[in-house]
Amino acid sequence: MTDKEYLNRVYAGFLGMNIGIRLGAPVEPSQWTSERIERFYGDIHSYIKDFKHFAADDDVNGPVYFLRALQDGDLRGNLQASDVAEAWLNYAREGVGMFWWGGYGVSTEHTAYLHLKSGIPAPESGSIALQGKTLAEQIGGQIFIDTWALLFPGDCETAALYARTAASVSHDGEGLEGAAFIAASIAKAFVTEDIDEILDAALHCLSGDSTYTKVVKAVRAYHADHPDSWRSCLRYLQEFWGYDRYPGVCHIIPNAGVCVMAMLYGRTFGRAVEIATMAGWDTDCNAGNVGSILGVAGGLEQISEAYRRPVNDMVVLSGISGYLNILDIPTYAKQVCALGYRLKNQTVPQECMVEDGVIDFDFSLPGSTHGFGVSNSNACTLSNTNGELEMLYDRMVRPQSCRLFYKPFYRRADFDDERYMPVFSPTIYPGQTVHITYRLEKFSGESVLISGYVRNTFTGELVVFSSQVVYDQDTHVVEFTIDPDHPALKGAMIDEVGLCFEANSPAKNRDFGVLHLSRFFVTGKSRYFIDAALLKKEFASIIPFSHNHGSWDLVHAADNRVWMEVMTLDFAQAMTGSYYTRDVQVGTSVVLHGGTSALLALRIQGTRRGYYGGFHQGQFGIFKQEKGLLYPLSCIDVVCELDREYTLRFRAEGTHLVLASDDFAPVAVDDAAFSSGMIGCGLFTRGRVGFSNFDVHEV
Repeated sequence: MTDKEYLNRVYAGFLGMNIGIRLGAPVEPSQWTSERIERFYGDIHSYIKDFKHFAADDDVNGPVYFLRALQDGDLRGNLQASDVAEAWLNYAREGVGMFWWGGYGVSTEHTAYLHLKSGIPAPESGSIALQGKTLAEQIGGQIFIDTWALLFPGDCETAALYARTAASVSHDGEGLEGAAFIAASIAKAFVTEDIDEILDAALHCLSGDSTYTKVVKAVRAYHADHPDSWRSCLRYLQEFWGYDRYPGVCHIIPNAGVCVMAMLYGRTFGRAVEIATMAGWDTDCNAGNVGSILGVAGGLEQISEAYRRPVNDMVVLSGISGYLNILDIPTYAKQVCALGYRLKNQTVPQECMVEDGVIDFDFSLPGSTHGFGVSNSNACTLSNTNGELEMLYDRMVRPQSCRLFYKPFYRRADFDDERYMPVFSPTIYPGQTVHITYRLEKFSGESVLISGYVRNTFTGELVVFSSQVVYDQDTHVVEFTIDPDHPALKGAMIDEVGLCFEANSPAKNRDFGVLHLSRFFVTGKSRYFIDAALLKKEFASIIPFSHNHGSWDLVHAADNRVWMEVMTLDFAQAMTGSYYTRDVQVGTSVVLHGGTSALLALRIQGTRRGYYGGFHQGQFGIFKQEKGLLYPLSCIDVVCELDREYTLRFRAEGTHLVLASDDFAPVAVDDAAFSSGMIGCGLFTRGRVGFSNFDVHEV
């Protein structure tokens, strides 16, 4: 397998997983029986629900965020369950997002999280001995592991081993069998499209006497005798392997049977995810797992444009990092491939190289769009057939226009519902420079006007930075720096970056042709201001922050200033900005209304890692949070007055950290634990604190 083939299949597998999840999600609740699905949707051959954007659920959150155990850890040793457990604790907002918080003893994942939080280590946290057989053998064992298998093409044994280790944080018994089976199936799919070969290889990684092995063999036997009717096979599963025989909210065994049935009777990607959806039970989980396997097996050629286009190469997640929650699939596929090469101590090929924190889209993966959209779908349509993003503009006349854009930020209005409560921080900021390479292919028309622009998410105002009248068909580059001092952007977030296309020809010679976008590249250091007066409460957060613990609100003071205020009984955190911000200075004002802790933060890498500077239990200084514990690095004793405003400025350059205030002498320390992360604020004792505007400047 060539490097290019590996990358394309990882892309197809992850894309296939997300297509399956999106297809199955609308009929996931248990009230949607297979009979009701058939009654209202018939024989499914397309998405059954349109979404403005699809808010992903646990089936995507887990595969992306739990894999960060490798990205955050040491690749030289074997994966340990404790590594994955740390990712669970670090990237989940407790009680919100990530997975189903259905209660202790009800939701397997919620139960495992509480075990970990209480100090019970993995894999004991997911063991049958601790939580019982029923809870340990729910479906989560196989729905969070797709990405682990993408790291080991053709290596079923290693894929199964890593999947078992990752799943053991929350599951045991048949749950681990399911993890091994799905992972081995995905690994085998890299080298064969033959369903029977895939199933044989996956069975080889299971215990011969497990119930999981038995249900796989039973479905295969039924298919051999009844190869033409998947519905008769479903009735067989419902009678002999159904939910009535396997307790809990969503047991793995009935759903394992559906996955095998869907692959055997579907054979191709599209039909298999459709069968997995029509079968009922845990539809998004099953269609997602089947989509991963057959996405890898059949490649991009088997995934129809009708299924690809609505996904548009974008996934939104529900972890603690609003920045990481905005995920474009082609870039993520490259990151996964690069991780796979590093695990094998191999050189990462150029086509898989991705620089953390850099937006760099080349549209080289077949059909890739990187989430780009258009504002006028009647006049303009997007496609990618030749390694470029192509916008067809169809007989437009002055002053008709269309925006071609990437969304670096999302709002509640961008979604139909609030599945898993996603939160977002922008992926592009003022201060950065945008480079866009394009050319025109003209069928008719005289000239067009091309402008580089961004959009203020709060006002909707378009801010144009560069304009060109284009007559020719040569390659052009639009380059502009997003001015942080522009009055239309001061204090606001940006939710569109791209090109504004304006027809410039008269009706007798309409503009008709294709705009070819070959590269979209954003570089440079950010400099932005978060104006508390502009902030909004959405998705149970105050955008653009994501919160962990505490009750957060916007409070209007008597002097007309607005404060982001938090009240907590234990601790509370808020974070925003790029996850990959390195050298930076952050400033804010704080007021302690109660308690002893008020902290500004930088280089935050989740809920359990980062640097905090400010007031804490009678001290003014710099603290390091590591594995959830707060350690003083450099502090002085001070008296912090309640209800008095203090300014804080926190700076990091290399390993050098400096905390300053107008009221106290600066505090400095050198520490090399964290080289990058988000910015934010918080407190680590009971209290009530207000934070005002934030001034952020990469240095």
